[in-house]
Amino acid sequence: MKRYFFILVIAAASLLAGTSCRKETLSKESVIKDSNVEMNDFDYWLEENFLKPYNIEFMYRFSLNESDKGYWTVPADIDASIIYAHLVKYLCVDTYDEVAGVDFTRAYFPKMFFLIGEWEYRNNGSIILGTAEGGKKIMLSGVNYLPYVFEQMSGEELEEQINDYYIKTIHHEFTHIINQTKAFPETFQNVTPATYVADACFDTDEYWLGRGYITAYAQSEPREDFAELLSEYITHSPSWWTQQLSTANAQTANVRESDPEAPNGSDVIKSKIDIVRDYMKTDWDVDIDELRATVNRRTADVVAGRVDLSDISI
Repeated sequence: MKRYFFILVIAAASLLAGTSCRKETLSKESVIKDSNVEMNDFDYWLEENFLKPYNIEFMYRFSLNESDKGYWTVPADIDASIIYAHLVKYLCVDTYDEVAGVDFTRAYFPKMFFLIGEWEYRNNGSIILGTAEGGKKIMLSGVNYLPYVFEQMSGEELEEQINDYYIKTIHHEFTHIINQTKAFPETFQNVTPATYVADACFDTDEYWLGRGYITAYAQSEPREDFAELLSEYITHSPSWWTQQLSTANAQTANVRESDPEAPNGSDVIKSKIDIVRDYMKTDWDVDIDELRATVNRRTADVVAGRVDLSDISI
């Protein structure tokens, strides 16, 4: 055994000697690659409209680190991203500037938007329109469908698509962000403490209005209920809101078939929105009726074509 051991040692030493005398030629090309990309007109527009005035980074180029690795995602197209950037600026950032003041927007609006081209699909068939992370970032999905929406739709249909799939998402996620800064009152979750349902089945109940929830998703938990109420309220007209309350009142009879003691759905929703209204006014000095009027007016501008969603000139 010793003889074999010495042979191995001698062989290894010879190999090391040979390699130590070999002259290595290093490549003149660095293995460290510059990750910077050349700025285009859209980048300069984003710098002037988001980064400089608000310190907001608007990311439309795909980044694996910023994406949700739990889903298959695709990059956002630049033309679709330009449309979305204008919508975020005109319908959200400028709206809060007008209603709450630029200092409010600078202080509390998220510091990063990250766009992906496709929706994120859950196993239960629902889709993720956006997410908020740590009070600083909002991820927005489905961006690549925007050009089709504007090409194929108009009037109320276009308004509904813009609100339901894009703009409401931003207001919803922004509500989460301000709730993380100042929590909403416990009285809100005590309005319907026993009727929130699991994520897997909240979308199976067709009588959510009669149960006191403004959307099916609002039934999932109190914080989503709060964000859905505020975002739905400010992105729709007063007549739409009145219709929802009327439907909630009518659906109460259906709910009481299985729960005879259930409160009137319309009364429940009105109780909740009163808490939302008081929270926004007391904690943030924001009048949600003024906010709704401003969002509605600006949305009408977009639908009527009074806002150029492709202009990236400085």
